[in-house]
Amino acid sequence: MDTREIKEIMYPTIIQGGMGVAVSNYRLAKAVSQAGQLGVVSGTMLDTVLARRLQDGDADGAIRRAMNKFPIKEIASRVLKDYFIEGGKKACAAYKTVPMHSMRCSTALVELTILANFVEVFLAKEGHDGIVGINYLTKIDLPTLPSLFGAMLAGVDYVLMGAGIPKAIPGILDRLSEKKAVSMKIEVEGSTTEDNYHVDFDPGQFPIGQTQLKRPRFLAIVSSSALAFSLAKKASGKVDGFVVEHHCAGGHNAPPRGGVKVDSKGEPIYGPKDEIDTENFQKLGLPFWLAGGYGTAEGLAKALQAGARGIQVGSLFAFCNESGIVTSIKEKVIELIKGGNTEVFTDPFASASSYPFKIVPVESSLSDEQIYVNRKRICDLGYLRQAYKKEDGTVGFRCAGEPVDAYVRKGGEESDTCAKKCLCNGLMSTVGLPQVQSGGYAEPPLVTAGKYFHEIARIVGKDRNSYSALDVLKFIMDGVQKPQTSPLSASGA
Repeated sequence: MDTREIKEIMYPTIIQGGMGVAVSNYRLAKAVSQAGQLGVVSGTMLDTVLARRLQDGDADGAIRRAMNKFPIKEIASRVLKDYFIEGGKKACAAYKTVPMHSMRCSTALVELTILANFVEVFLAKEGHDGIVGINYLTKIDLPTLPSLFGAMLAGVDYVLMGAGIPKAIPGILDRLSEKKAVSMKIEVEGSTTEDNYHVDFDPGQFPIGQTQLKRPRFLAIVSSSALAFSLAKKASGKVDGFVVEHHCAGGHNAPPRGGVKVDSKGEPIYGPKDEIDTENFQKLGLPFWLAGGYGTAEGLAKALQAGARGIQVGSLFAFCNESGIVTSIKEKVIELIKGGNTEVFTDPFASASSYPFKIVPVESSLSDEQIYVNRKRICDLGYLRQAYKKEDGTVGFRCAGEPVDAYVRKGGEESDTCAKKCLCNGLMSTVGLPQVQSGGYAEPPLVTAGKYFHEIARIVGKDRNSYSALDVLKFIMDGVQKPQTSPLSASGA
């Protein structure tokens, strides 16, 4: 067994949301974890995040310090050589791009992915004994296997996954903990039951000292009890609990169960079937946390009364001092909230994933129609590309956010491209890592939050324009009696 100390922990009352891209960075997760709750880093696009942080010069040396602790020194050295720029690149220069993931990635890309996930978790766990999780999107499946391995090398305590049905992940975690080879089916549009498209990963190709890795607990992020029951019964291994996300939460939302119809504002119409049935979740007999609009003392009390272990909170943490969003955007959003001048828009068409996506209207961002129209469509990151079956049976990739003619040439419907925004580039810009495209323009940001992010006004009050992760926890926890729970091993055993 891993020589790391196996500590006894309580189920957390608050799970800090794993907001991508790099909004839930290691600094935010560490602050929440040190306060006794579950800090969560985003696992989305971490390979590109690491590469760009290195090209920006890693001013405080934290990234290189973590890389120095990576158990395979040769990999860390190669990545440093490929991407690190002493003093950082010029602001007008483009970032060196990371290759796009495919069914059979290069060794260099696999190594970068493993290392990036290790670094983020290592830094979140550094210097304390709190618990740390990592959040992945099921929809972004090609990097998943090496990402999980990298996070487990750093001793991640929890893995959380949503935006899909992650029934294969629990068994994959079991096998990775034993350093056994794993395989995962990839959803390919146009495939039949006779097709078998999958990605493979073998930890045995990476020499590490541990004979066994800690198996992290697995929490599935779901929007319905029916999906939770299905996962609990049909998943490939143990599901340790559920985060139950209401459609008012930020980022991607599950589509309405009755099909996507829009109201007069152009937002998807959710109905009674989309509400959370907490009684059914209690029948599961597994711990669950409520998410989406529960980030207040009142919301926490309501969740506990409904039988939940606690709540997941994202948007209130998104604009705190420790989050990855650039300071100027945080200040704009907080100013808008305090003035009561903004609402979050649930855009049914923005994301190439086809899931509704929440957007905060912020000046000089992709929410500005003129900026959206003037931006040249490009797909140079490709994390939300859809795999499709080509005529010869091989797999191709297309993204509804790429140039329209390219998407149509690959067999896509032109109507699918309407109003699509480049989430990959937009979210990267929001955390201060914008690509500089040909012509010298930097990619505009894209800001997301949940419908209840106006609660931030109650945290900052009239006199402040910023706040900390601890301020969020104090705002929620003050006056709420903590639930009595039994201790559980952080090893997931």
